[in-house]
Amino acid sequence: MTDARILDFTRRIAERSRESRADYLERMVAARCAEPARGKLSCANWAHAFAASTPAEKLRAMEGTAPNIGIVTAYNDMLSAHQPLETYPALIKQAVREVGATAQVAGGVPAMCDGVTQGRPGMELSLFSRDVIAMATAVALTHDAFDGAICLGTCDKIVPGLLIGALAFGHLPIVFSTAGPMVSGLSNKEKAQVRALYAEGKVRREALLEAENKAYHGPGTCTFYGTANSNQMLMEIMGLHLPGTAFVNPGTKLRDALTRAAACRAVELARTGEAPLAQIVDERAIVNGIVGLLATGGSTNHTMHLVAIAAAAGIQISWDDFDVLSKSVPLIARVYPNGSADINHFHAAGGMAFVIRTLLDAGLLHEDVSTVAGPGLRHYQSEPLLDRDALVWRDGPSRSGDLSILRPVGEPFDPEGGIRLLVGNLGRSVVKISAVQPKDRVIEAPAIVFDDQDAVLDAFKRGELERDFVAVVRFQGPRANGMPELHGLSPTLGVLLDRGHKVALVTDGRMSGASGKVAAAIHVTPEAAEGGPLARLRTGDIVRLDAEKGTLDAKTDLSGRDLAQVSRSAFGYGRELFAHMRADVGSAERGASIFGR
Repeated sequence: MTDARILDFTRRIAERSRESRADYLERMVAARCAEPARGKLSCANWAHAFAASTPAEKLRAMEGTAPNIGIVTAYNDMLSAHQPLETYPALIKQAVREVGATAQVAGGVPAMCDGVTQGRPGMELSLFSRDVIAMATAVALTHDAFDGAICLGTCDKIVPGLLIGALAFGHLPIVFSTAGPMVSGLSNKEKAQVRALYAEGKVRREALLEAENKAYHGPGTCTFYGTANSNQMLMEIMGLHLPGTAFVNPGTKLRDALTRAAACRAVELARTGEAPLAQIVDERAIVNGIVGLLATGGSTNHTMHLVAIAAAAGIQISWDDFDVLSKSVPLIARVYPNGSADINHFHAAGGMAFVIRTLLDAGLLHEDVSTVAGPGLRHYQSEPLLDRDALVWRDGPSRSGDLSILRPVGEPFDPEGGIRLLVGNLGRSVVKISAVQPKDRVIEAPAIVFDDQDAVLDAFKRGELERDFVAVVRFQGPRANGMPELHGLSPTLGVLLDRGHKVALVTDGRMSGASGKVAAAIHVTPEAAEGGPLARLRTGDIVRLDAEKGTLDAKTDLSGRDLAQVSRSAFGYGRELFAHMRADVGSAERGASIFGR
């Protein structure tokens, strides 16, 4: 039975979203059609849509009753997590052919790698790529020749973008699928140690490159619990994957079987008219997603992505909602950067089947939801396996296989979730405290103000940061430069923390899903480029970040000060093409989206 606090919380979201949600659902009802989608096409439209299909596929499509499934893929072979997707359309087409349907690749969406662009100018396009992906998904599905769809994607902005775009076609049943994580390589702890040594100049670049290659060494998602793997957790707990899809390694028979099963399920839903996407992604599913994020210590990027996803479904949420739920949801997982285990260890310890079971048993999730697997979230406490090459599901574990990684709700790592809201005279921001030791969650120290992350690294190399301080890195918000991740600061600030200094970060930029052990007030809103308080802060001002009380303040009166101004190049690496997005983007708390700011 769902806890009264969760029910009341969801009711408040539904009440505030009443008009916008009703408007969204009305549009989806208007878009829905009882006949097969291609039945609406004129003869010329139809001929264009199936011109390249095989004669057998044309004959089947002409029957007028066989569903046609659109495939939207984020394949490229530079992202390790997306490289396996190359062969998935062929698997999907064969699978749907066997159940009397057809499938077509409706379109591809861009998929950039934050790991490649980290610290580079291209990172300034990263967050905006989410909304580009949403638009590309709409372009793919707008041919209106599909009775359902399957979306293939894994990494940071890609899955939120696919879902935002797919919600514009919420009248269709849409199943999400992924490739899964790469097998474990160099441990996250060892990788972090080498990065710290390199930041201190104690090992050469060759040693760093060797460690990185051992950590990121094959097809699949990076194995730490960043945004990519948080995406997969969300797709599972929101009922958009088939159960147990999230963390099965690529290149396995089980992974291929799950891909085929997802395709067949899309056909079945198209035939029955069950569970269109708009029905699945409701207020309860959004709350389940937030609960899952908090309980597992997931990526801070989802304090923006979930807001934007919810808005695309006509649902209004804010950072206050994350903060309120965090006080009721315990932290039950420790996966790097919140612990030493990687996502494969998490999966082996019980994974999503255990997480969903223990949260359901504690009443912290809505069980009575629609999912692509059928009514009710209990489907997702099962896990897939092969029985003589046949895909079957069995009841998942009721106990954690490793209490250092995964715990039941009654024995959590922390009684509260992993994300806190900070409010004060420097604005509103979020902090991921699940990876921060209690002794490091409160700091009051002089600010050292920087206008880009390279300046921080240069100051460290000059020996100017050997003291207690709050690094303020401003003009990094969405309107300033697209809100790049500043994850490159983690090793340096971590080294200073290990040397005994009290250190924190305050920024209107992002820190990434790999936010680590240094207290970081991120996504500060309003951002400096919009005249936010960070633009009035000066080096030497005392700043207090209190993650326990949820406050972020300058201990100095900032009124009357001039606003700092920063001029930087917005050209090169394609940045000039995104000027309209920087001008129109909404605040981080509104999802940093160009849609309906």
